[in-house]
Amino acid sequence: MQEFGALFIFLFLSFILGIVMLICSLLAAPKAENAEKTSVYECGIDVKTDSRIKFNIQFFVFAILFLIFDIETIFIFPFALCFDVLGVFVFIETAIFLFFLLLGLIYAIRTGMLRFR
Repeated sequence: MQEFGALFIFLFLSFILGIVMLICSLLAAPKAENAEKTSVYECGIDVKTDSRIKFNIQFFVFAILFLIFDIETIFIFPFALCFDVLGVFVFIETAIFLFFLLLGLIYAIRTGMLRFR
């Protein structure tokens, strides 16, 4: 228990500091509301149309595919750095991982997920 004493003190003080900051912001924040403050604001441009517009889902799919292949790069980079230490087994596992990602990319290309119409 002696080893965790500093950790518990740190957690307790950080919790208290968070509560104190919330209370201070509630007390110090201006509370006057007006039409300008409560109006809809989007990147400095006044909104003139309804927010319910058609959204092309391909943007979302493209972003998800980008994240998948970006994370793939993050996972493969450490294996490339210490390839000589890890051995053949890790190479085979990485090759299987890349094979499944390649299958996913081929599927995305064949179904037209990467084409914007």
